[in-house]
Amino acid sequence: MQHAVRDAQSALGQSSGGIAGDQHAALDDHAVATWQVVREKLRAEFGATAYRYWLEPVALIAVEAGVARLGAPTRAMRDWVTQHYLDRIQKFWHAEDSDVHFVEVNIVSGANGSTQGASKSASNGASSPAPTSNAAPATRSKSSRGSEVQDANVVADAPCQPTAAGRTAIASMSDDGISAALDPRYTFDNFVLGKPNEFAYAAARRLAEAESVPFNPLFLYGGVGLGKTHLMHAIAWHIRRTQPHRTVIYLSAEKFMYRFIRALRDKNTVDFKDQFRSVDVLMVDDVQFISGKDSTQEEFFHTFNALVDQGRQIIVSADKSPSDLEDIEERLRSRLGSGLVADIHATTYELRLGILEAKAERQGVELPQRVMEFLAHKITANVRELEGALNRVIAHSQLVGREIGLEMVQDVLHDVLRASERRVSIEEIQKRVAEHFNIKVSDMHSARRARAVARPRQVAMYLSKQLTTHSLPEIGRKFGGRDHTTVMHAVRKIEELHGTDPSLCEDIDLLRRMLES
Repeated sequence: MQHAVRDAQSALGQSSGGIAGDQHAALDDHAVATWQVVREKLRAEFGATAYRYWLEPVALIAVEAGVARLGAPTRAMRDWVTQHYLDRIQKFWHAEDSDVHFVEVNIVSGANGSTQGASKSASNGASSPAPTSNAAPATRSKSSRGSEVQDANVVADAPCQPTAAGRTAIASMSDDGISAALDPRYTFDNFVLGKPNEFAYAAARRLAEAESVPFNPLFLYGGVGLGKTHLMHAIAWHIRRTQPHRTVIYLSAEKFMYRFIRALRDKNTVDFKDQFRSVDVLMVDDVQFISGKDSTQEEFFHTFNALVDQGRQIIVSADKSPSDLEDIEERLRSRLGSGLVADIHATTYELRLGILEAKAERQGVELPQRVMEFLAHKITANVRELEGALNRVIAHSQLVGREIGLEMVQDVLHDVLRASERRVSIEEIQKRVAEHFNIKVSDMHSARRARAVARPRQVAMYLSKQLTTHSLPEIGRKFGGRDHTTVMHAVRKIEELHGTDPSLCEDIDLLRRMLES
């Protein structure tokens, strides 16, 4: 113990030594020695990398009235330590000093060791003492599985700044750094599983739980609001909770492009490459947004290859499969499709009903079964719209005090329901077009190539692309399992004829009015 005391005392006043410089006079040797022993146990349990990034910059502020107060230089570090290490710190400390029952981590906001934003304290079955007047408690969401740092701004004049590696790690996980914020609601536990998304869910879960790379890349694709982003956030949360030593970066393709452009402008591409090519898991959402951006595509291609060569994991999402991405270089499309491609299909009635039941249960609201069935039938576009409708109904009930029933739902959601009723299905388009051109609906699925059948079929494909949210492969499947290139050709052909054939133009306009009325 005396050796630990000397080691701790020698570190006083140093930023990485774990004691706030202006507070050491108020600390006795026993407290300093205990903190040093706790730090060594944390280093042994979590490893040198995690210790250096997250624990080394944390300083001992005070030990009084059975409470050990630690100081972190940023809100980001405070939140991360609270979420991932606070329980172990408290256990180690209590083992060394049984008089200490609570440990709390605060944000150090000045050289005098004053703090702001006290963290949630660890305890042995007792409630934490009230925070000081200048400290507001920071709570942890029950659904947060590992913390996404929301703010990594360093507090000015903090007495214990993180190391260079620590600053890099914090920045890489904040909105001001590389990674975008993660939504604490988007975890595997909150994902409602159904037939349309079971394969994508299984692939995401397998990847998140694997210690090595099972398939590279994982490519998730599907329409808007079907759960791609939810699965990506869930993967990131799971890895950060179970393998905190791994660096996980999640961002949109648009933000990747923005950061690359900024690096070019600042003539700082070397740092940009180092940042993205040294991560353990790179997650890029909505990769279709780099379509036509040649320079960004080239950089992403080289980043992709560098990470794969190092055995690092890549996860990508888009609204289309790799082969259907337009204005993307062939070599990049080939790389994106070289791993596991998982499609998330449109929701079924059963899945929408399950989502509504789960959301209502999480919000603690009892919805009549008839209301949930009505919403599941009427709102079919995507999960986001369904959730928005549910939130709107619940909010109206709570704010106005009106009981939730079918009449109330129809009144509150009148605009949403009208929009949903105007949505057209591919089957309805096929039926209307077949009637208009006096052919059989079965001809829409047949292999017949006669002009009298082929042209109406192309018109139906064109209207399906214009009036529905289905992707080209989905439309092709509805027309007898045709390839997406056939649908693409039909759409382009009708677009050409629309401007040169007045008769066909009238037919299409009439059909559109009939379908949208």
